[in-house]
Amino acid sequence: MISAETTSVMAPLNLPWRPVNDAVLPQLGPLFATPTAPTALPAPHWVARNEPLRMDLGLTCSFWTHPDALEALAGNLVLPGSTPYASVYSGHQFGQWAGQLGDGRALNLGDLDTPLGPQTLQLKGAGPTPYSRRGDGRAVLRSSIREYLASEAMHGLGVATTRALCVTGSPGFVRREEVETAAVVTRVAPSFVRFGHFEHFASNGQSDELKALADLVVAKYMPHLDDVQGPARYTSLLQTITHSTAALMAQWQAVGFCHGVMNTDNMSVLGLTLDYGPFQFLDAFDPSHICNHSDHQGRYAYARQPQVAYWNLFCLGQALMPLIDEQAPALAALESYKEAFPDALDARMRAKLGLQTAAEGDRALVESLLKVMHQDRVDYTVFWRRLSQAVGESATMAHAFEPVRDLFLHREVFDAWLLQYQSRLEADRLTADTAQGLSQELAHHSRSARSLSMLKVNPKFILRNHLGELAIRQAKTGDFSMVQDLCDVLQHPFDEHPAFETWAGLAPEWASSIEISCSS
Repeated sequence: MISAETTSVMAPLNLPWRPVNDAVLPQLGPLFATPTAPTALPAPHWVARNEPLRMDLGLTCSFWTHPDALEALAGNLVLPGSTPYASVYSGHQFGQWAGQLGDGRALNLGDLDTPLGPQTLQLKGAGPTPYSRRGDGRAVLRSSIREYLASEAMHGLGVATTRALCVTGSPGFVRREEVETAAVVTRVAPSFVRFGHFEHFASNGQSDELKALADLVVAKYMPHLDDVQGPARYTSLLQTITHSTAALMAQWQAVGFCHGVMNTDNMSVLGLTLDYGPFQFLDAFDPSHICNHSDHQGRYAYARQPQVAYWNLFCLGQALMPLIDEQAPALAALESYKEAFPDALDARMRAKLGLQTAAEGDRALVESLLKVMHQDRVDYTVFWRRLSQAVGESATMAHAFEPVRDLFLHREVFDAWLLQYQSRLEADRLTADTAQGLSQELAHHSRSARSLSMLKVNPKFILRNHLGELAIRQAKTGDFSMVQDLCDVLQHPFDEHPAFETWAGLAPEWASSIEISCSS
């Protein structure tokens, strides 16, 4: 384990830095946030730096070259005006109450005032905290690179997520299943408040603290609820979180993303994807796919994620009951998930199919497609991309859908679906073209525009496990070029990137042997 060293305050950086007491949890007092100094890493170095996010945050172009920036984001110096802190929360893990948890290897630095609004900076892997539960509070290079790439891949796909500003590495050793080198990833989000923060105070009967937390979350992140008073204020809070969670689940399912550890302490109250551990994007489509090697019961399998989110929301609703008082309005807020999620998913799947209008039978059309994709283990991302291209080419090419057919073993089943799809496309075209006043002569243009719209929602590139693994292997030799190249591509996953065409292909056979667990 890396030995602890005292951190120091750095000379002022040219940062638009706000005092840490502007962050949510420290305002509420020591029961919510415990000041905790980071533990220094020996000989830190840059692994990856996110230039687009640096610009989005309004940081100066000289930020990366400032002599103390590396030290600060490795946890070796404390940013001016910052009092790093770890927060306490509790939660349900794999369906069981786990009691008190907390930021075991995360340190919040405070809020930056940015063009995106206030953004909390957090170091993951900066050493032990009061909530490390006998752990070392460290992260390894492998998991830090995975989180960095995943955060930016999801952002590029338009999925709500925390982001990653950089990864700093060190030759210092950390022991996991094997001895690995340490790293720190700097995470960025409007807030890192979790369902588990509310569960913690509710489970301890701390109603005043529970109310203070709920009121501060409303005031800072949900100002549209400011005028709502009494129990209705907290019912509205629950419903807002329910809807943002439903929208997030629709995004996950539509892009084929598996989280792997959907514990309540890993659920964001802002509907952000939080805590990338044993995540995975689907290669071959399999609704029962389990990406977490530690999930022996398959609780967090891909197809179960929407239901698990619903279960987690009930845990949050239970935690808020001391503020809501009556069960009926809480249940009504939670039950709204049953419409919000399928409606959001239907809209996303229609967009993937290039449908501009909604019609009865659309859900059945999608379900029948997914059934045959599962039967033949068709690559999820490659299918949607090829379909997007085929729709545009079908106006002038008789066999435009052949590359799509080639993905299926049971071609007769796919052909039957394709006939239904083409019929639905034609009906959609007539309805949409009529509404837009387009003539029959513009039908070709209409199909091309439809194809372009599909290409904007069906990515060419995703963070496949084997790509992440190759980047990590290269990084372990001190070569971080693939990490940077992969991040650049994943930040624009709908573009062609001809120089990286091989990254858009089918996963190699060895990819199925990659095991990822909670230590990932």
